[in-house]
Amino acid sequence: MDYKDLNLIGSSSPHIRTKDGAGHIMGEVMIAMVLPLAFAVYNFGPRALATAAVSVAGCCFFEWLYRAMLHKNNTLSDFSAAVTGILIAFVCPVTIPYWILLVGDFFAIVVVKQLFGGVGKNFLNPALAARAFMLCWAGEMTTWVGPRSSVPVMGVIDAATYPTPMSLLHENNLSGLQQIYDLPKMFVGLIGGSMGEVSAMLLILGGLFLIWRKVITWYIPVTYIGTVAVLTFLFPRGNDPVQWMLYNLLGGGLMLGAFFMATDYVTSPVSHLGQAIYGVGCGLITVFIRYFGSYNEGVCYAILIMNLTVWIIDKNIKPRRFGVVKEKKAENAKKEAAKK
Repeated sequence: MDYKDLNLIGSSSPHIRTKDGAGHIMGEVMIAMVLPLAFAVYNFGPRALATAAVSVAGCCFFEWLYRAMLHKNNTLSDFSAAVTGILIAFVCPVTIPYWILLVGDFFAIVVVKQLFGGVGKNFLNPALAARAFMLCWAGEMTTWVGPRSSVPVMGVIDAATYPTPMSLLHENNLSGLQQIYDLPKMFVGLIGGSMGEVSAMLLILGGLFLIWRKVITWYIPVTYIGTVAVLTFLFPRGNDPVQWMLYNLLGGGLMLGAFFMATDYVTSPVSHLGQAIYGVGCGLITVFIRYFGSYNEGVCYAILIMNLTVWIIDKNIKPRRFGVVKEKKAENAKKEAAKK
């Protein structure tokens, strides 16, 4: 057989070639975030769209600038920077000053992502790490407006802090929360909070779209949300268990974190069992912080903490490799052979 005319490619593993490259996957994630973003514009006014646009532009610019300065290939075509920009906007109040948003973009792209080698090398979720860093400006990061507010795109924003569901839950004030927000409003998203995490309904739809498209698996979202549901139902802090559980599930960033943050390929385990353990860990830490922390929300820090454990999970929970005999079994076989 003549091999001269074959178009052979020599490369390191993996050797699988499919259409599902980084750009395709990130594109699917962006599609899943369209409806939550549209609802944020409906709920908080055109500044929500401006905030997302500024954040995406900042992330793309910082990625391009860093790689250009170091004479590396341009990676904007994989859309990972754009996705990070949208997620950073999603976890911020719509009143966030643009300059703080750009500081968060720089931290996410340059410090968390590029300094560790770029896409696929970061060990923390860039958007959540940026949010944790941006809490250095705690006042600006915790100034909320109520639902159906029209926040001006430019200029100084004169806004008072509006009570969010998580602030009332943290005070164990379920009755007060029920007077302001009923469960249908909680589910639809007519509540105060970060601009992209208020509509549980649309976030669930986006997450189901990603599962249907096989961009993510169900293991992390189901175990994460299920753990929070079980713990809040079993320990309702003196309230009605079902109501307490539902308000905890629909309030805060749980749905956004479970479907769009915790499922990040780079910072989550590779095996299904590992993903389930990871989801349970995220749920445990989330409830622990919500119940006992001074801050009323635990999703961000729960996922970041579990990001740091992924290497341990992957190291100790490995899929079975066909044709490979475990060392202990091999040693026992040798001993048995020696006795004979």
